[in-house]
Amino acid sequence: MTFKELTRKVLLLDLLQGLALTFRYQNPKEIYTEQYPLQRPRVAERYRGAPRLGVNAETNETLCIACDLCALACPEHLIVVTSERNPNTRRKELTTFTYDLSRCMFCGLCEDACPTDCLELTQDFELASYSREGMIWDRTTLERGPQPTKYER
Repeated sequence: MTFKELTRKVLLLDLLQGLALTFRYQNPKEIYTEQYPLQRPRVAERYRGAPRLGVNAETNETLCIACDLCALACPEHLIVVTSERNPNTRRKELTTFTYDLSRCMFCGLCEDACPTDCLELTQDFELASYSREGMIWDRTTLERGPQPTKYER
């Protein structure tokens, strides 16, 4: 051990340099804090969050044709689509659509597989729930979308 290394250890120069760097960034002019519940943060443009099932604005019908491609594309097998064939129109009609958010990776493969673009991953990020059952969304919740709590002072 050289004399220079010994003096660095005894005088704790590395520690003092680290503390100087830390305290240099404690200037209140450089601190950036978001007041989260009151001010909504800006989310990245490519962020994939809560799923939403598209609805036709004029007729208020779902755009899902119950093709089950989203469930087949999902690597976690968390989407369940059931349908019944309408005897009058001979078309499949969506009966139930469940989406388990507790296991979702938000990869977007279900969104890419949808031929009608009715399933989309929105930029809603508030997905907290107090129970596991709250993380399983049914058709009405997916059509309505998440309803975040609005905080006011």
